[in-house]
This record gives sequence, C-alpha cells and structure tokens, in this order.
Amino acid sequence: MENLKVTPLNEVHRTLGARMVPFGGWDMPVQYTSIIQEHLATRTTAGLFDVSHMGEIFLTGKKESLLTFLEKLTCNQVEPMHDFQVQYNAVLNENGGLVDDITIYKFNDEKYMICSNASNYEAVYAHLLKYNTDLKITNESANWHQIAIQGTKANEIFSKYVGQDLEDIGYYKFKLISFKGEQMIVSRTGYTGEDGFEIYSTIPTGLQIWSELLEFGKSYGLVPVGLGARDTLRLEAKYALYGHELNDERTPVESGIGWIVKEKTNPYFAYEKIISQKKNGADYGVTGIKLTEAGVLRENYSVYDDAGNLIGQTTSGSYSPSLKEGIGLVYIKKNFIKNDTIVFVEIRGAKKRSIIQIGNFIKGSVRKK
Repeated sequence: MENLKVTPLNEVHRTLGARMVPFGGWDMPVQYTSIIQEHLATRTTAGLFDVSHMGEIFLTGKKESLLTFLEKLTCNQVEPMHDFQVQYNAVLNENGGLVDDITIYKFNDEKYMICSNASNYEAVYAHLLKYNTDLKITNESANWHQIAIQGTKANEIFSKYVGQDLEDIGYYKFKLISFKGEQMIVSRTGYTGEDGFEIYSTIPTGLQIWSELLEFGKSYGLVPVGLGARDTLRLEAKYALYGHELNDERTPVESGIGWIVKEKTNPYFAYEKIISQKKNGADYGVTGIKLTEAGVLRENYSVYDDAGNLIGQTTSGSYSPSLKEGIGLVYIKKNFIKNDTIVFVEIRGAKKRSIIQIGNFIKGSVRKK
C-alpha cells in the first residue's frame, strides 16, 4: 500500500461513512451515499467538496518581473488581469505540453497565487523555481485549507452562513472576507458547471466551516460530495481533467483548451507550434462524445469511423446522472470534431454507435453568474 497523503478532513470523511480511495497520491472520499445521489444534489441544491489536496503557490515581486515571468510560463494573457480576478490558465513545459492546468489569482500588481492540481503542485512549484530569477515564490499548500460549495443554492446557503452578501463576487472573481477572526479567500469559479465558491482558510477554521456549513445547509439539501460525483459533474460540464484530457505531452490546443491560448509579444515555450495549431487546428483534439445506444463509456476505449478506421481514443467516460446516458470525452482526429458526427466506440468487443458533441452536455447555473 502506497503512503498516501491525507487532507485535514480525512477522519471527518471516515466518520461520515465515506468510501476512501487513492487519488493522485492522496486518500480521498469517492462517495458518501451514492455517486448519482450526490451528483443530483449538486445539480438541484448544493454539494460540499473537500479540495484541500489542491496546491497554493504564491508569487510576489515587482510588477514587470512578475508579468514577464508569468507570461513566459503560461499560454493565457496575464497582463490584462484586474485585481481580485481569477483566470484559467496552463503552465507549459519546454515542449508545449502541460505541467498543469491552473487558476491564477491576482491580488495586486505585485502578488499572485496559483492554485494547482493535487498531483501536480510540486511539479509546478519546481518548474517555477527552475525559471525564477528575482521573484519570491513560496509553496504554501500545507498551510491552506480549501473546501468548495457548488450548486444552484450555493450562494444562498453560503451567504447566509457567513452573514455577508456575496453577490459582488462575480464569476472568476474573488474577495478577501473577514470571518472567524481571520481573512479568508473566497472565489467563485466552479468545476461542476454550477454556481459556487471555493473557500481558502487556515486549517482549524476550514475544519470548523466544513462541519458548521454541512449542519447549516442540511435543511436546504446540502450534502458532502466525493470524487465520483465530482468527475461526473465536470464531465457533464465538459471540463478537462489532468491525467485524462490533459498531460505533459499534449499542447493546450490538442487538449481541447485552445481557447486559453493567446498571442504574446513575450513568447512562451513552443510558441510558434501552439499558435500555428490555434490558427490552423492540430491534427488531433479533445471533444465530447455521447452514446446513442445502451452502454457506458470509460477512458481508453478505441474510437472508429464507419469504415472501421481507428480515429481516436476516449479520455474520460461515465454514465451521466442528469441525462441518463453514456457520455465522455475523446481525443480524436480533427476532421471528426463536428457536431453530430457519427463514430463507433469499441466497448468489450462491440462497436457502439455514438455522436460527437462540441458543446457542454449540461448548462448549469454557473453560466448565469
């Protein structure tokens, strides 16, 4: 048994009866009741997620040095960001593959935070240090506690719980909130397709908020949610996940997140190649796929055209609790990335008819913010 890291809430999850599984080197809850129940609760009311395994890396320095550094290592434009804005971005390696997809938090011209995936934040930190010359870069992941409340009633529940109006936190924005004698970071992004908040605090306060918020939100239908429903929720929203759609070999365009690729005067790694892919299309890309007959998609299933030619491979797949059908994401030749294109997925030796879907499978409440 590998030595798994644990979040501060590990014992709490066990007390709640969670089924624990290894995930990216961490011991995490996959479900408390059932994946379908937790999924539908998030879509209709709200779910509470332990995301304390995520990484928090802070960068401080002079404005010009920070911008030059961040623009060189990421593919989205950092320079236009406003204070208290969050941006989806990606840290690139020397070949244009992804070290990680990240969110960047801008506090002011001289201070930023990078929130990185659990299995990658040490690699991101090492990569940043490798190219750093004059910035202060600190990995503060062990000091921060992070939980997230997501769902159609997330705003109502969390606002009432903290006793503050949070309407002024727009989508992909954040705010510093005084609560329980400390300053917390509260952002509004959401990886489920629903409205919601990420709550960054000290560990003792985070533990307290988790228990109090669950109790407070019970009458609204708030439930704890594990990794199982987190995966089905992000799939319905068609959000890419590192280790599935995203990896250190595929560029952002090949990974299906080409919308964050921007032209810059200060070029990032593999700049010409990635910009060319953005303009002309890469040979392969990631898009949505939906079964039109009975079955469930999983990752690494082969995908064929109607002539029997191998054209791609699924990167994620599941039963969609909202749509009640098999959905997934697929890494596929670019000329097949058109809505309603018919393809065939091989599932246990049988080729199942499927269609390509470009847009997200579910339009959640997040887009209303």
